[in-house]
Amino acid sequence: MADKKLDEKSSYLGVEPIPRLLLKQALPAAIGFMVMSMNMIVDTYFVGQYIGELAIGAISVIFPISFLFSSIGMSIGIGGGSIVSRSLGGNNSKKALLSFNNQITLTIFLAIFAIILGVFFKIPILNIFGAKGDIMPLADSYFSIVLIGIPFLAISMMANNNLRAEGKAKIAMIALLIPSLLNIFLDYIFIDIFNWGMEGAGWATTISYIGCAVYIIYFYLSGRGELKVKLSLFKLDTSVVAEIFSIGSVNLVRQGTISFLAIVLNNTLYYYGNLEGGMGGEIAISVYGLATRMTMFALFPLIGIAQGFMPIAGYNYGAKNFERVNRVIKTSLSSGFVIASLIGLILMSCSEIIPHIFTQDEKLIEFGPNAIFWIFSATPIVVFHLIPPSFYQAIGKPIPALLLTLLKQGVFLIPLVLILPYFYGINGVWYSFPISDILSAGICYYFLRKSAFKLNR
Repeated sequence: MADKKLDEKSSYLGVEPIPRLLLKQALPAAIGFMVMSMNMIVDTYFVGQYIGELAIGAISVIFPISFLFSSIGMSIGIGGGSIVSRSLGGNNSKKALLSFNNQITLTIFLAIFAIILGVFFKIPILNIFGAKGDIMPLADSYFSIVLIGIPFLAISMMANNNLRAEGKAKIAMIALLIPSLLNIFLDYIFIDIFNWGMEGAGWATTISYIGCAVYIIYFYLSGRGELKVKLSLFKLDTSVVAEIFSIGSVNLVRQGTISFLAIVLNNTLYYYGNLEGGMGGEIAISVYGLATRMTMFALFPLIGIAQGFMPIAGYNYGAKNFERVNRVIKTSLSSGFVIASLIGLILMSCSEIIPHIFTQDEKLIEFGPNAIFWIFSATPIVVFHLIPPSFYQAIGKPIPALLLTLLKQGVFLIPLVLILPYFYGINGVWYSFPISDILSAGICYYFLRKSAFKLNR
C-alpha cells in the first residue's frame, strides 16, 4: 500500500534506484513515441500504396510545417514542465500549479494565432517548404485539413510534457497511443475503404489529434493528477511566463531550425534531383520523406530515454541530490549507446529492403537504399547529442541547452547540405547527416562531462 502511495506522488523520482526509475520513465515514453512513429509509417504506407509516390513527398513537406506550428505547445510544455518537476522536487506545489495553468492559457492563444497564420499564408508556406511541381496539389489538400487539428495537437503536446514532469509516465504513454492507434484505423477506413485520397489522410490525422486532446482534458478535469486545472490561475504571471519561454524557447528554436532545414533540404533535393539522370526532383523529396519516416520510428527508444531522463534529472536537481543526477546521466548515455548501436546495425543491413515495404515505384526502390544507409550510418552516437541538451533543459539552463540543440541542424547540417552537393551531387546531401552527427555528438558530450564534473564539487 505504501509503495502504491509513493507511485502516485512525484516524490518517487527522488528515491527509486536509477536504472529501474529510468526504465519506468523511459519505457512508456518510448512505447508512446514508437506507436506515434508507427502512425507516420502507416501514413506513408497508405499514401504510397493507394495514392502514389508523390503523396509520400507531399506528407514529408507538410510534416515539418505542422510540427512547427504544434511545437508552440511542445515548447511551452517543455519549459513549463521543467518548472513543474523542479518545483515538485523543491516542495513548491504552488509554483507548479501556477506554471501548469499559465501554460494552458499560453498554448490556447498561440495555437489559435498559428492556425490563423496558416489559413492566410497557406500557399506561400507550402511553396517555401518545397511543395514543388506535382506535389503542390496533394500537399494543399492534406495541409488544409490537418491545420484544423493543430490547436488540439498543441494542447496535447503541452500537457504530455507536464504528465511526465509529475511522474505520470504511463498516462503520458496512453495519451500518445490514442491518436496513433486512431489514425492507423482511420487511415484504413478513409483511404482504403472510402477512397478519399489525401483528404482521407488529412481527416484521419486531424481526428486523431482531437481524440488525444479529449483524453488529456478528461484526465485533468477528473482531478487524477497532482496538477489541477484552476481558472483563477489562468491569469498570466510575468515571471513564470518569462521562465517558461526562456527554457521552452530552446525547443521552439530547435523546431524552427528543423523546419528551416526542411526548406533547405527539400529545395536542394528538388534541384539536384532534376540534375541527376533518371531521378527527378519530386522523387528525391519522396526518397527523403521515406527515410525521415524511418528515422522517427527507429529512434523511438532513444527519444524515450531522453524524455524519461528529464523529469528524473529535473526533480533531483531541484532536490539538490546531485549524485542521483550524475547517475541518471551515466545510465542514460550507456544504455542509449548500446540500443542505438543495435538500431544502426539493423537499419544499415536492411537498407535494400525498406523501400519495398512502402512502395512499388521503381525509382524509390532504386534510389532509397543509398539515402537510408548514409542517414543512419552514425546512429550509435545519436544519444550523445540528445541527452546533453535535455540535461540543461531539465535543470533550467536555457542558453547552453539552446546552443547544443542548434549544433547538429543549424551549425553543421544546413551548411553541409548546401556545400557538399556542389562536389558530390545528391549524395552530398546524404553524406551530410553522419558528418553532422559525429561533430555535434562530440561537442555535446564534452560540455555535458564538464557540467557533470561541476555537480560533484
